[in-house]
Amino acid sequence: MPAVSASARKYDEAELRNLADDVIARVRKAGADAADLLVVSGSSLSASCRMGEIEDIERSEGQDLGLRAFIGKRQAIVSSSDLNGATLDQLIERVVVMARLAPEDAYCGLAPDEVLAREYPELNIHDATEPDMPALIDAARQTEKTARAVEGVTNSEGASAGCSHSRIVLATSNGFSGSYASSSFSLSCSVLAGEGTAMQRDYEYSSARHYADLSSPEEIGQVAAQRAVSRLNPRKIKTQQAPVIYAPRVSNGLLGHLAGAISGAAVARGASFLKDRMGKAVFASGITVIDDPHRKRGLRSKPFDGEGAATRPSLIIEDGVLKTWFLDSASARQLGLQSTGHASRGPGSTPSPAPTNLYMRAGVISAVDMIASVKRGLFITELIGMGVNPLTGDYSRGAAGFWIENGAFAYPVSEITVAGNLLDMFMHMTPADDLSFRYGMDAPSLMIEGMTIAGE
Repeated sequence: MPAVSASARKYDEAELRNLADDVIARVRKAGADAADLLVVSGSSLSASCRMGEIEDIERSEGQDLGLRAFIGKRQAIVSSSDLNGATLDQLIERVVVMARLAPEDAYCGLAPDEVLAREYPELNIHDATEPDMPALIDAARQTEKTARAVEGVTNSEGASAGCSHSRIVLATSNGFSGSYASSSFSLSCSVLAGEGTAMQRDYEYSSARHYADLSSPEEIGQVAAQRAVSRLNPRKIKTQQAPVIYAPRVSNGLLGHLAGAISGAAVARGASFLKDRMGKAVFASGITVIDDPHRKRGLRSKPFDGEGAATRPSLIIEDGVLKTWFLDSASARQLGLQSTGHASRGPGSTPSPAPTNLYMRAGVISAVDMIASVKRGLFITELIGMGVNPLTGDYSRGAAGFWIENGAFAYPVSEITVAGNLLDMFMHMTPADDLSFRYGMDAPSLMIEGMTIAGE
C-alpha cells in the first residue's frame, strides 16, 4: 500500500519562507540571542518488484523543521514534522529553555556575515518531471526482466525505481534567507547467478537530478546480470604483495576516507592521520582532487551550505599537496580559520562539515592499458566492511574482484582482504583516464602499488 506522511498540508515556497522569518522573529522575542531555522519540504514516489511481481509501492509527502537557538555560548536544537501554530509555539518555548540549560560551547554560533551567500548560481538541479506509479513499476519490471533474461542468472533480489522532489528553506537571525529546489531519480537492480552455495550476487544502479539523465532499464539490467555471471566460480589466492586496481564503483571510497580525514571537526579534535599535513604532499605528484558544489546537475550541488554560507569550487589536492580542510563555522572558529562553505545538516542536527561533488581528476593512462601493465595483481569490484583507523590511516577491508595475470583478467576471486596505510596508498596511487560523474563522489580507476593481499 502507498505510504503517506502524517502531514496533511503542503506549503509552497513563499509560505515556507514567511514561516521561517516569522519563527526566527518569535524565538528572538522569546529570549534567544540568535537563531536559525531549516525547513525541508518534499515528496517521493517509488516502486519495487521481484520476479516480475510488485513488492512495494510508496508515496510520501511532508515537511520537517529544525529550529536552533543560541543564548550566549549555549545552543539547542528542536525539530518537528508538524508545522501548525500550536506546535510551533511549543517548539519556540522549548528550544529557548533548552538553550539556557545547555553546556557552553565556545565555538558555536551562526555563520558570520562575511561568508553568507549573497548570489546564487544556476545549478539546474531541479527537474519537475514526476513519472506516475505505473511508469515506475514498468521501469522496475523492465530492468529486472532484462537482467533475468541473461544466461546464467538464476534468481533476483529485485529492481526498484523512484523519484523525489524537495525544497530547502533556511533563515538566520543575522539576515540570511535562502531557498532552493532539487530533484532526484533512481533505478537499480540486483540479481544472482549460479546455483546453491555457488551463487553470486551483483547489482547496478543509476541516479540523476534529471529524469532524462537516468540510464535505461535495459542498460541497468544488462550490467547487473553480466556482473553477477562474471563472478561465478571464484578462487582464493595466496597471501602476497601485489598491485591493486580499484574499479570506479569502489575507487570513490578512497576519496571518502580522504574526506573524513580533512573534515575540520576531525582535525580540530586531533582525530585525523592528516591533521599535521596541511601544505604538504599527501598524494603522488600530478594528482588533483576538487570539490565542486556548482556542477550543473550535480548530485550534491547546492547554492549555499547548511548555515547559509556561500559555496564555491575548492581545490582540495593540487599536484599531490593538501590545500584546505572542509570547514563549517564551528570547526573554522576552533582552528582559527574561516568557513569553506561545507556545513551540512538535517532538521534535527547541528551543522558539521561534509563534501559536495568531490572528485579526482582523470589521469592519462587508459584503464585498459593500466590493467595490461600488471603482470600479477588484483582488480577490485567490491569492498566489504569499514576497517579504517582515522587516527593512523591503517586500512584493511574485505574485497572481491578479478585476478590479473599477464595483463588480463584470469579468474574471479573472493574472500580476500586488502591492507595498507592510507597515506602510503595515496602516495603510490595512479589514476586512469576513465573518470565519470555517477555517484556524487567520483574517481577514475586507481592503481596502488605494493598492497598486502591476504588470502589463503
